[in-house]
Amino acid sequence: MPEVIDFDDRLVEGMRDGDETALGTVIRRYTAYVGTIVRNVAGGRLSEDDTKEIVSDVFYLLWKNSAKVRKGKLKAYLSSISRRRTQDALRRAKQDASLEDDAIEIKAAGPEDEAVQADLLAALKRALNAMPEPDRTIFIKHYYCYQKTNAIAEQLGINVKTVQTKLCRGREALRRALTEGGYFIE
Repeated sequence: MPEVIDFDDRLVEGMRDGDETALGTVIRRYTAYVGTIVRNVAGGRLSEDDTKEIVSDVFYLLWKNSAKVRKGKLKAYLSSISRRRTQDALRRAKQDASLEDDAIEIKAAGPEDEAVQADLLAALKRALNAMPEPDRTIFIKHYYCYQKTNAIAEQLGINVKTVQTKLCRGREALRRALTEGGYFIE
């Protein structure tokens, strides 16, 4: 896999130098990936034209902000921008972008600055890493990869109700861990 990261890093460097061919290669290579994320987050609540516009916006933002992409993080950057742009589009359309009614919303207790957000992210990672398997995998597949519970159940060869129960218990465990860490959880 290292050659993929090296190749992606060379493409990002090319974009930083204004090489449109590098951008074209990234677009060909990652359009399906970005489109899948957008469709999964949107959950059918956006038109295909809206989806295509978001995908285009993601690559435009990549081009404009290629200097911000850290080494080995192109795919993660694309994923993050794809999710944010889709959630923004859903908000603009006055639709709820939450995955479930009882999804956890995290707010730092105080002004939201980079230090507080970094601390919150570290606390969230610790809480996720403390989850036993397969609970952690289920949680990440559902809330990070936006996979539906029936798809997760099929992939892992378990009952859909088991997946739902593990998600519920996982939310409670995260809520407890973050509350004990001093974060306000709604």
